[in-house]
Amino acid sequence: MKNTILLSSIILLIFVGISKQAVAQNERDLQYFRPPGLEGVNQFETTKDSATVPFTGVKVRVGGDFAIQFQGIDHSTESTDTLATLGNNFNLPTANLNLDVQLADGVRMSLVTYLSSRNHSEAWVKGGYIQIDKLDFIRKDYLKEVMKVVTIKAGMDEINYGDAHFRRTDNARAIYNPFVGNYLMDAFTTEPFAELYFQKHGFLAMAGISNGKLNQSVVKGTKEPKPSVYGKVGYDKQLNDDFRFRLTASLFNSPGYDNGQYLYSGDRAGARYYNVMQLHDAQGNFRSGRFSPGFWKYSAFQLNPFVKWKGLEFFGIYELVNGDQSETATEGSFTQIGAELLYRIGEEEKFFLGGRYNQVSGEDTKDAAVKTIDRLNIGGGWFMTDNVMVKAEYVNQSYSDDGWIGTVYQGGNFNGVMMEAAISF
Repeated sequence: MKNTILLSSIILLIFVGISKQAVAQNERDLQYFRPPGLEGVNQFETTKDSATVPFTGVKVRVGGDFAIQFQGIDHSTESTDTLATLGNNFNLPTANLNLDVQLADGVRMSLVTYLSSRNHSEAWVKGGYIQIDKLDFIRKDYLKEVMKVVTIKAGMDEINYGDAHFRRTDNARAIYNPFVGNYLMDAFTTEPFAELYFQKHGFLAMAGISNGKLNQSVVKGTKEPKPSVYGKVGYDKQLNDDFRFRLTASLFNSPGYDNGQYLYSGDRAGARYYNVMQLHDAQGNFRSGRFSPGFWKYSAFQLNPFVKWKGLEFFGIYELVNGDQSETATEGSFTQIGAELLYRIGEEEKFFLGGRYNQVSGEDTKDAAVKTIDRLNIGGGWFMTDNVMVKAEYVNQSYSDDGWIGTVYQGGNFNGVMMEAAISF
């Protein structure tokens, strides 16, 4: 415990020192870059209109994220299992170290290291990528007209399936998320990938491919691995000073049984509700409170509307995943719906209030009983500065239908209050 407190204190001091140094820097803006903090809220893919940042040479931007929670949650079950006894206390703080480098005009690199996470108290690399918006490194103005609408992105990092991952908490990067938890079916995975983007007049199209593996190895499994393919189409436009409309549809296909199963279980940092619905004698389940269908060969579809009128904001999810858990199993399916309604207050929108409803329902196989999970969040927050945010919420999550009978989730429920402070710079 003393070591944990010492580590957290050192991390916080490092962040404070780096933050002071960052403030003293005159230029931290990078090309085609989502800034941390309030300025980056409600940004999705980087757009092609940020070329106003001039290239003045190689620039290294050192940043970080820090988040700490106070949890006051109770849980219960109708099964014969005995749950862990939960109290009201702080969770282990989480921290990220972010290196973003402008390598050339229109060429940017990103590298994120988890300094401390729920699943790992030691530092380890989340992932990184390179993004190319100009080809001037080949020849000045090479394919200039093409690159006005095209972006190339490749690396080993989170893939761009759906829009929810732009609003989620990524370990300590909690400043974009208006609530504490992520969605029940949390579509997030870090894999080797390549993506090609087309953006023009608000229209967006993206095609991507990955090897479907979270942990890399040249050793073959029992089956021939097949690449996962995915894509997104959509429209995003600020129609006037008060109204913005965005609608995207995403597809993901995992055609093999030896890889590709990580779309809903690829977050190695850990879920945000600690030890909920956990047996008293069990080892810590770092994914507690969320749900993965467990499919190996599957197809997924996610539809995301986003509407903002003045301070009123709506974000939604309709998601369908069909697949099977083995070659001998029949096909199952799950549907996820989610709806966030927020009101951001003030000219700078530093205060916000809102609610989120999230449900997942479906069957593991064709003849299996239905499983349903419902979650309600009500809360609000305050950006004390552009880079410091505090938020609080009430959460209530319940498990229903016959698919949970005989498990710890039978008639299960957890509810209570969460408070979180987040720093990103």
